[in-house]
Amino acid sequence: MKKIIIPFFCAVLFSVPAAAQKKAAVVTKTEAVKSKLTPKEVVDNYFKALGGKDKLEAVKSTITDNTVSVQGMEIQMTTKKLGNKFKSVQSLMGKEMIQLFDGEKGYFDQMGNKTDIPADKIAELKKGKPIDALAFDASNFPNVSTEKLDGKDYNVLSSDKGKFYFDAGTGLLYKTNAGEGNATIKSYMTVDGIQFPAEVDAEGGGQKMTIKTTKIVINSGVTDADFK
Repeated sequence: MKKIIIPFFCAVLFSVPAAAQKKAAVVTKTEAVKSKLTPKEVVDNYFKALGGKDKLEAVKSTITDNTVSVQGMEIQMTTKKLGNKFKSVQSLMGKEMIQLFDGEKGYFDQMGNKTDIPADKIAELKKGKPIDALAFDASNFPNVSTEKLDGKDYNVLSSDKGKFYFDAGTGLLYKTNAGEGNATIKSYMTVDGIQFPAEVDAEGGGQKMTIKTTKIVINSGVTDADFK
């Protein structure tokens, strides 16, 4: 089990920005009702709900502490981001598992077994930012549909990699259905005027997990030396 935690969790972390950067498929599902909103309005409303695009773009680094509950275990995780660089350290029963990307290349280190990040993922990771939401580009989506989940309306953006459900009332991203896994954002937390996912239920690769964020630090405590 330990051998599959890091690859799957990496997929969950990057499924939203990676899929959002892909051009949308031309064909849309007929059962969805077309929304009155444009893709730009949905994305703009999302950025506004998170705290405003200017404030999001002003974030140069983050440190995030999470507790990941999976298969009856709790994994403590700290992730540092600086520009497109990141380092995630997961701790389980005194052992550490590391994901690292230095802006050009990276690796997974699982209990001393180091594996390079696949070459076909590098181009996507180079586009990364401390705030994953900024990966959403309205020009990649031809239209917006409206769907109901549990009696509630959501504006849906679809691409060839997945579907992204935005709460019609709050503008916030609620759910993603992507090829590498599904994620539902159960709640948000506010840090320095910016909203971040506080609790996420994720599923993929035969695993289910809950990711709870306990602390986020913005624009402090991260340097290039962290990614060596």
